[in-house]
Amino acid sequence: MSQTKTQARMPPVPTRLRQIALVASDLERAAHLLTTVIGTEVIYRDPLVEQWGLRNILVPIGGDVIEVVSPFMPDTTAGRLLSKRGDGGYMVIMQTEDAAARRDYVQSNKLAKVIFNHESEDFVCIQYHPKGIKGGIIPELDSHSFSPTNPTPLQTRFSPWHACGPLTTYPKYAAGMKRHSALHLLSATCRLAPGDADVEGAARQWEDVFGVVRGRREGESGFVNAGLGFVAGVRGESGGLVEVGVGVEGNVALCGILERAERMGVLGGDGAVEMLGVRWKFVLFEEEDVKSRL
Repeated sequence: MSQTKTQARMPPVPTRLRQIALVASDLERAAHLLTTVIGTEVIYRDPLVEQWGLRNILVPIGGDVIEVVSPFMPDTTAGRLLSKRGDGGYMVIMQTEDAAARRDYVQSNKLAKVIFNHESEDFVCIQYHPKGIKGGIIPELDSHSFSPTNPTPLQTRFSPWHACGPLTTYPKYAAGMKRHSALHLLSATCRLAPGDADVEGAARQWEDVFGVVRGRREGESGFVNAGLGFVAGVRGESGGLVEVGVGVEGNVALCGILERAERMGVLGGDGAVEMLGVRWKFVLFEEEDVKSRL
């Protein structure tokens, strides 16, 4: 029987945190919360996810995306997560330059199990099983093809993104992204499983498996646009996404978000917002930050 030959270590490469997916029991309530508090909008509902018993919404944070999925059929992964821990994190979706090459490397070295693989002329989409991957969340690593109309898919802030619809609809959803260009996805934080305090090991694993370079701080993965931090597991608490950080241009816009959060009853005493099982940290995004990030 032939065996897949292992490959030499594949070095880390520039990678973008393009999308964070949450799971919620009430999709329309989730849409109302996100659009009202953050002041964003729903730019797409993907009919294709219905084949997995899900419905979804996608809202832009500048050129990046927050997705919410909600099951309408029994026996779905999202439904089991809801039953286990309620609304909360579901997936971290990353963008690299060559997701297929990374998949081949991961499989040949048995670093993670591929659970979904789709390739088209425009993009490659690969989901990995979360078992054995620190962070308690489903990782997905995708890439878009280079083309004359999309010469720098990773570096261009409002570049096409397959989750937001077919390429023919790009002008429509890109306009939606640009309407919310004052918002910037800055960070996500995942808690490890109970008893696991090896946050640096988590960052090292995401570098070795998915090619995300380690960040400047211990237990952090560094994307070109954001950071993914890991915190130690807590007894009695499931691992998974616990916080999302969003930068907001302008003090007036930031105060507006916090005021709307207070009216909706989701503003905590420490200034953080609690929505959909996740803590949201909104911070002022300074002019020098705008120049240095996507």
